[in-house]
Amino acid sequence: MSAGGGGSDPANPATVAVIAGDGIGAEVIPAARRVLDAVGEFEFVAGEAGDAVREETGSALPEETYELAASADATLFGAAGETAADVILPLREAVGSFVNVRPARAFPGVDALRPETDLVFLRENTEGVYAGHEDRLSDDLSTLTRVVTDSASRRLAEFACEYVEGRDTDTLQVVHKANVMRETDGRFRDAVVDAAGEAGVDTEEVLMDAFATRVCLEPERFDTVVCPNLAGDVLSDLAAGLVGGLGLLPSANVGPDRALFEPVHGTAPDIAGEGVANPAAAMLSAAMLVEYLDDEAAGADVRAAVEATLSDGPRTPDLGGEATTDEVTDAVLARL
Repeated sequence: MSAGGGGSDPANPATVAVIAGDGIGAEVIPAARRVLDAVGEFEFVAGEAGDAVREETGSALPEETYELAASADATLFGAAGETAADVILPLREAVGSFVNVRPARAFPGVDALRPETDLVFLRENTEGVYAGHEDRLSDDLSTLTRVVTDSASRRLAEFACEYVEGRDTDTLQVVHKANVMRETDGRFRDAVVDAAGEAGVDTEEVLMDAFATRVCLEPERFDTVVCPNLAGDVLSDLAAGLVGGLGLLPSANVGPDRALFEPVHGTAPDIAGEGVANPAAAMLSAAMLVEYLDDEAAGADVRAAVEATLSDGPRTPDLGGEATTDEVTDAVLARL
């Protein structure tokens, strides 16, 4: 997932767009930025997006923020509330994202339903039912057109074949529903399996519904999961339930030349502004960001510091502790 952006080169710092967004985004993204400051040299540029921006300007994603993400080497994004679809989908478009990378891993010291879980979803990020082709044809009928292309499916597969080289297994699990959606998921499956075969990477096919059951019963059976857009969205959230919830999970939206990183959690309006939001997911997203910018050592250091803090404390209230966001951030920085 490397881009060679030179994040640790003081003479040529990578440009990182920082968009905190709504709710706890305004608390966890500054914490993640402090972590980035501790491990590298970056040129930070701030942008605004979300509900509050729409109320003020009429647009949830101002053009200047879109252009900021489109020109930066990488973007760190927090969360958006009711305007989420109007923010995150265009931001993914801005970076040309064709794959959403969503790890689901249980951490030591965190209560998890399945502590043996350690897998990653590589989700196609441009088409499927999220392509936006919906129509209301009458008072009784609405339609949704699903888009699947060989080119997008093969591009995802090629990324997956490179990604799996850094994993413990060299097999891709291809999740689909081609037994029912024969033309669309059949095309997706064929393109991914063919591209993997050309690259010398083994594949294992798993039907989507069977995967939903098996990942709950035997999460250790899975490692690198390649799936269409909607399936990846739903199944990765399912896997999050096995490791303690969405609040601990990072993600990356990767394009050909730049990428967008964001915690999977939302705005958490029930605790926003109280200073007790868990910054772990934002920090782990920052770890993915520096790895993307070709500093794998710094990314590993951030991840180790976050994991040690999750294990030994201090912890925020969502993990049974009493620490504030700042106190957890200070603990991570001390370990760095």
